[in-house]
Amino acid sequence: MTDPVPSADPLARLRSAAERRERAGLRRRLRPRSGDHDGLIDLASNDYLGLSRDPRLAEAAARAAREYGTGSTGSRLVTGTTHLHAELDRRLAAFTGSAAGLVFSSGFLANLGAVTGLAGPGQLVISDRTNHASIVDACRLSRARVVIVPHRDVAAVERALAERDEEHALVVTDAVFSVDGDEAPLADLHRVVRAHGAMLVVDEAHALGVVGDRGQGSAHAAGLAGEPDVVLTLTLSKSLGAQGGAVLGAPEVIETLVDTGRPFIFDTGLNPPAAAAALAALDVLAAEPGLPARARDRARRIAAIAAGLGLETTADPAAAVVPVVLGEPDAAVKAAEICAEHGVRVGCFRPPSVPEGRACLRLTARATLGEADLTTLQGALTAVAGLYRP
Repeated sequence: MTDPVPSADPLARLRSAAERRERAGLRRRLRPRSGDHDGLIDLASNDYLGLSRDPRLAEAAARAAREYGTGSTGSRLVTGTTHLHAELDRRLAAFTGSAAGLVFSSGFLANLGAVTGLAGPGQLVISDRTNHASIVDACRLSRARVVIVPHRDVAAVERALAERDEEHALVVTDAVFSVDGDEAPLADLHRVVRAHGAMLVVDEAHALGVVGDRGQGSAHAAGLAGEPDVVLTLTLSKSLGAQGGAVLGAPEVIETLVDTGRPFIFDTGLNPPAAAAALAALDVLAAEPGLPARARDRARRIAAIAAGLGLETTADPAAAVVPVVLGEPDAAVKAAEICAEHGVRVGCFRPPSVPEGRACLRLTARATLGEADLTTLQGALTAVAGLYRP
């Protein structure tokens, strides 16, 4: 066997792969926007409660920047924990009904920290097939045995738990799935998890601030708040209009992550302005408890508009995410361009973010959407339906 001949051009394979993605309609490009989304109605971001530009959050962030500076200056175990971080740990736990909390610099790292900190070699992790990429990567990095189960399939979870040889097992799921917008069957999952002596990790990223009477999330709405075998992860960058993430659970869980969680120990702490903005968002939710219901109402109306035009969508959104399935990547890209031409910015999801044949527009509702915004959306989706109605 001869040794491989080194390529004279080390970047040739990257260009070739990019050309293949281009032909498949899978190239991604950065598109810088202005502060007002270029004048388009924003149905692409995760700003579900419309708080990212709320002056109360902006002023809280500005005060924190003046007092603490713009960066946290180090990991949370060194100089990166301020009084704001400690207060945010406590407030997030209290809001979701958890015993304790720990703020990370991103929701992605919160999932990496929770899964890799609670599972490892010789253990089992069971993950829903459509879980977010951060959960997928966390499962891989855990070095545990990983079983991928069909979407929302409680029976498959129960079989995997019953047939395992490992003593310890972790079941991990999104609360609200990030593209389809449907909700995990948390009560049923918790029943089988408890029956088999496992733990349940629930990513509340798309549920916090939207699901439940006060936006306390799917686990709280399912009656699982504070259960010792339930761990929550979440992000501060969606409904709370800030940046960062958190893990919430029993004190033993949080202590374990502080002592051993590499994504926590070796990462620079969340910047103080973002922590202050998230605290201000929790204040807004307390003062305006109707915001979650308004976000869910707008999602239902968006879904009704799409369904009324004959487009494939979800019948009853669990939170703020509404998909419009178009099939092939080129169709989804063209549909997003049509929406922009009609004044609406929407998300465009293609493989590997979604399965082959399920490329879609992802419309995200916002509590602050008005009647005129929905009328504009009706016109945009009417144009899309004229070309791509199934």
